[in-house]
Amino acid sequence: MPSWFEGPLAAFDTETTGVDVEDDRIVSAALVVQRGAGVLPEVRRWLVSPGIPVPAAATEIHGLTDAHLQHHGRWPAPVMEEVARGIAEQSARGTPLVVMNAPFDLTLLDRELKRHRNSSLSGYLSLRSLCVLDPRVLDKHLDRYRKGRRTLTDLCAHYGVELTGAHDAAADAMAALDVVRAVGRRFASRLETLSPAEVHARQTVWYAAQARGLQAWFALNGSDEVCDPAWPLRPDLPAAA
Repeated sequence: MPSWFEGPLAAFDTETTGVDVEDDRIVSAALVVQRGAGVLPEVRRWLVSPGIPVPAAATEIHGLTDAHLQHHGRWPAPVMEEVARGIAEQSARGTPLVVMNAPFDLTLLDRELKRHRNSSLSGYLSLRSLCVLDPRVLDKHLDRYRKGRRTLTDLCAHYGVELTGAHDAAADAMAALDVVRAVGRRFASRLETLSPAEVHARQTVWYAAQARGLQAWFALNGSDEVCDPAWPLRPDLPAAA
């Protein structure tokens, strides 16, 4: 029987107006499903007119302008519904979901669902059944002493994964999925005996430890930046008094 990293995987990615999960918006999203290594993937893409201006700095990264999104994008409410249902369908099938830097994309999706659907990610699926594989968390734990950055571009270069059209949601999702397969193969002796659910559970611990280490590094360098240890989804902010 093939290892889980050779079997069915899905991957989710977004492009956004910025990096604040509480206030920024999704402008494009993609869900890629591959039924096995080497199988032609199924790709769903969404383009969103976010209802707020897209900063020039964000457009510079993903190339999506206000004019293009207003003309070609859809209203967020039905898009977020479709995205959440697409993820829920894969979760119900038991397909692990690859998300690079999961606390960003999944939290942003959760906030968009609350903003436009008066719901949440957990309203569409049981978060207990959600099985996430985060290539950044996996690589950082399994090869923790390697120096250098660990962006998706860096991981693709390190694991020999082709990334064409970076900062396109579908291209990034497919690349992240391929990186997870490559990580699985390279560290098979440490991963193939674990189920995807067990890998998911361990990532919650690994990510928290990584966040604490980064927090300590920030403090040592005089920064007061806070690293949230929650993975794969950040909790809601406390209600304002």
